Amino acid sequence: MKLIGELAIPVIIAFVMVYAMRRGTDVFSGMTAGATDGLKTVLGIVPALITLLPCIYMLRASGAIDALCALLSPLLSRLGIPAETVPLMLLRPLSGSGALAIGSDIIKSNGADSLIGRCAAVMLGSTETTFYVIAVYFGAAGIKNSRHAIPAALIADLTGLLAAAFFTRLFWG
Repeated sequence: MKLIGELAIPVIIAFVMVYAMRRGTDVFSGMTAGATDGLKTVLGIVPALITLLPCIYMLRASGAIDALCALLSPLLSRLGIPAETVPLMLLRPLSGSGALAIGSDIIKSNGADSLIGRCAAVMLGSTETTFYVIAVYFGAAGIKNSRHAIPAALIADLTGLLAAAFFTRLFWG
C-alpha cells in the first residue's frame, strides 16, 4: 500500500505528459504557461497576506484576545461551551496556525480524551480560517468588494463552533 502511495503522483504526471504528447501538445510550453499563471496568482495574493498576517500577530500580542476571552467566558459557559476554548474560538477565523497552537495547548493541558480537548479538536475541524481564505481567494480572483461574504462566513464559523460544542457534549458529555 505504501508503494502505491509513493508512486501515485509520478504515475499521474507521466500519464498526463504521455497523453499530451500523443495529442501533439507542447508539454514544456504548457508547463511554463501554467507556471506563469501561478506566479501571477501569487502576486495577486501576496499584498493581502502581507496585510493580514501582521494584523493577526499584533492582535495576539496586544492582549485583546485575552480581554475578549474574559468578557465572553461567562456567557459561553452558560451555553455549555468550555471557557478554555474561548481563545480558540476567537482566533480560528483569523489564524489557522495560531488556532492550532491554542488547540494543542488545550489538549496538552486538559488531555486528548477530556471533554474540553475533544471540543477543541472538533472546533478545529468544524471551522475555517475565514479571513485568510477570503484574502487568498478574493485576492487571486481580483475581487475588491467582499460584500456579504465576510458576515456570511463568520456566521458559518459561529454555527460550526456552536455545533461542535453541542455535539461534543451530546456524544461525550
